[in-house]
Amino acid sequence: MRHEPAVLRTRAAVRASLRDLPAGSTVLAAVSGGADSLALAAALAHTATRLPLTAGAVVVDHGLQPGSAEQAVRAVGQCRELGLDPVLLHAVKVGRTGGPEAAARAARYAVLKTVDADAVLLGHTLDDQAETVLLGLARGSGARSLSGMSAIAGRYRRPFLGVRRTETRAACRALGLEVWHDPHNADPAYTRVRVRREVLPALEAAIGPGVVEALARSADLLRDDADALDEWADKAAADGLALAALSALPAAVRTRVLRRAAIAAGAPAGALTSRHVAEMDRLVLDWHGQGPVSLPGGLVAERSYDRLLLR
Repeated sequence: MRHEPAVLRTRAAVRASLRDLPAGSTVLAAVSGGADSLALAAALAHTATRLPLTAGAVVVDHGLQPGSAEQAVRAVGQCRELGLDPVLLHAVKVGRTGGPEAAARAARYAVLKTVDADAVLLGHTLDDQAETVLLGLARGSGARSLSGMSAIAGRYRRPFLGVRRTETRAACRALGLEVWHDPHNADPAYTRVRVRREVLPALEAAIGPGVVEALARSADLLRDDADALDEWADKAAADGLALAALSALPAAVRTRVLRRAAIAAGAPAGALTSRHVAEMDRLVLDWHGQGPVSLPGGLVAERSYDRLLLR
């Protein structure tokens, strides 16, 4: 059963993701007990002995439903049976800021930031990537948001962004792993669940198969574009907020410079909207004597002679 196509596929994905790490590096898989993370843990355990790497896991108990502690202990046991060591267990208290999904994610990443590892593997799949792109489209987000999740972001790595969720489930079945089905993943109160269970199937029924893969390809292309524009904006920001220099920039670059300047001056990134940036942009390109623009965090943007000032 270990030579099932899904098992080989998950192993190949993890091996490709870790190939650049020096021998002896410590890699931890973030494990919830669901199919994606257990398939990730199994693939890491198999791959680590061949590279070679020190392979372990970190299990986070969010405590959001009855029995979560028992499930976390079960996930720890399965990771150890796979041969992972160390296997760390952390219980967290999830706050309320940003809603339950965002709060749980914040609590989880707060733990992952503290673990001692050269790389931390996350079990996001191709399906998760497609859902992320659709959610960004629905929110009217820009290219950076629509570019989805990166395969590598700092020490975080996502080996399964080219692997379907059906494959991780098949791998777990083939390996005899006991998968936990988080009830939150079936609760239509969550927008992502509705996208997963209603929107994507409707798109595939109307357009045909391959929608998930097409959305992920779009994310890859947009990420390249966003990276190039961000690099341009970084260089342009070195000139400060001189109006002549800002006016000469393409809109996509200029608005990035303005947004970054506002955040650097103290505007909370989550509260700074496209409307705020557009009003700042009007001070540069469409100024008819209008007064200062109020920004989040108690900031004000205003035009002063040949410069844009943030105070």
